[in-house]
Amino acid sequence: MTRLIIWRHGNTDWNAAGRVQGQTDVPLNDLGRSQAATAARLIAGLEPSAIYSSDLLRARHTADALATLVKLPVTEDPRLRERHYGLFQGLTDPEIAEAHPEAFARWRGGDPDVGAEVERNDDVGKRVGESLREIAERHPGEVVVVATHGGAARQGFGDVLGWPSDVMSAIRPLQNCHWTELVDTPNRGWQLRAHNVGPWPEKAIPAPV
Repeated sequence: MTRLIIWRHGNTDWNAAGRVQGQTDVPLNDLGRSQAATAARLIAGLEPSAIYSSDLLRARHTADALATLVKLPVTEDPRLRERHYGLFQGLTDPEIAEAHPEAFARWRGGDPDVGAEVERNDDVGKRVGESLREIAERHPGEVVVVATHGGAARQGFGDVLGWPSDVMSAIRPLQNCHWTELVDTPNRGWQLRAHNVGPWPEKAIPAPV
């Protein structure tokens, strides 16, 4: 049985300020580094055999916290980057609502085609899902950790499971340094085994942006 641990990065200053990050390369803050170190100790107990990461700093540094413990290299894949949020990147919700009211309403309403140069959810799912499937094919029967981002993780695992992108809006996004587990079994194929798993009660972590 192949297991994919799809792990969201730790907290950043933009998370704390409620700013949309997208593919802006924002590093972890002190809280994020602490979260990564704590979560890494739990994930190390799963005995992963490989670690992959988005090439954005917040994901890569999260992956590095685990790599240090389990003495494994980290392989970067830019397909694991967060959704590109176009004109929303760097803005807070009130700023987006003022500058792009129609696109903001579509986004918050779960429309997969937001406009405002925001990457379509279908496209996010396809690129992340492609990466996840290729990773699994390289490591059959192993536990593999993939450090990525909230939106990318959700759309990516939905693509692997064959779920339409609009269905994924009903799945709560990952909290900082929480993870989703997918398993590939010989008889049943890909299944969702766990979601939003992490070392803290969910209420203790700010909602992702």
